[in-house]
Amino acid sequence: MSSRAAKNGAETPRSRSRRRELTALAALPDALIDVSDIPEVEDWSDAVVGKYFRPRKQAVTLRLDADLLAWLRAVGPGYQTRVNRLLRAVMNGQRARDAKRRGGGIVEPRRPQKG
Repeated sequence: MSSRAAKNGAETPRSRSRRRELTALAALPDALIDVSDIPEVEDWSDAVVGKYFRPRKQAVTLRLDADLLAWLRAVGPGYQTRVNRLLRAVMNGQRARDAKRRGGGIVEPRRPQKG
């Protein structure tokens, strides 16, 4: 049996043991944790920001013009992913323009104009 809880919701002996071990580790002060076997990374030049970041998805209903939807679907499967990438590119471009206009720094989301 795996270390996950059993299907009926009861914890297995292995999962209880694992929970106790993790609780004990979480209670240790940082100074008492031995990290001598973990190599220190000195060169971060090949690091990729956001490589493992996956934004949380939210289901929405969106009404698109028929020709736009046909164009997105014509490339093949994955048109919703393409819509997401296109909208993200527009958002990132707008944020970059806003940051440049403000002189850099943290970019707050644009609020809709009242009117």
